[in-house]
Amino acid sequence: MEWIDTHCHLDEDAFNQDCADVVQRAIDSGIVAMIAIGITLDSCRRVIELADRYPQVYATVGLHPNYVSAAGAGDWDEIVELSKSPKVVGLGETGLDKYWDHSPLELQAEYFDRHIELSSQLGLPFVVHSRNSDAEVVEQLRRQAARSPLNGVIHAFCGTAETATACLELGMHLSFGGMVTFKKNEAQRKVAATVPPDRLLIETDAPYLAPTPFRGKRNEPTHVRLTASCLAEIRGVTKEEIAAVTTANARRLFRLPVSN
Repeated sequence: MEWIDTHCHLDEDAFNQDCADVVQRAIDSGIVAMIAIGITLDSCRRVIELADRYPQVYATVGLHPNYVSAAGAGDWDEIVELSKSPKVVGLGETGLDKYWDHSPLELQAEYFDRHIELSSQLGLPFVVHSRNSDAEVVEQLRRQAARSPLNGVIHAFCGTAETATACLELGMHLSFGGMVTFKKNEAQRKVAATVPPDRLLIETDAPYLAPTPFRGKRNEPTHVRLTASCLAEIRGVTKEEIAAVTTANARRLFRLPVSN
């Protein structure tokens, strides 16, 4: 079986001492690609360096909504330039976050629009972060969809069935991470069971949100298989089917090669 971790933060300090080992463990367990996500300009530079170092690692570039207030005057222009790097396969993560009060919502929305518009220009998918802001995210996606078709994914989806339906109707993919394995998240599992097979993705968000039984510990890409196993169970299919579907979806959305 082949798996793709569509969202991880390999440039985080948690991996400073053993990133090579983490990547190798993932490869040894059947992970054929890992997408390292940029969240600040410096982070974007780091994930591109990692993608250049490891054949199985790819990168996205963007400014996370919690960090747009800290962005310098020329940061966005540099993000645009970095998006042309050979192993950059997406934009973001972008979106809206009302949980943390790090950036004004209006500024977050402005940068969210920038990422979506750049996605349309370049043909690269965008990666959406939504925390305590599902209604606002859907509203903004609807406005943008009225201008041009959307090409993106809601990462670590944990919204309602209504939010899932709205995002799917707008052409978005939904990605599930370790939270779907948590005992209390039965509602999330019910949503995950209904996502059309061609819109389903898996991720770790490593080093965060480790699935059961590693909850509370450092997450890493190899654990994406545990999330996939949970999805297989709740959807009543085999792990092989989940592997085939989610890997094909990730390759199509992010235009990844069939083999490394």
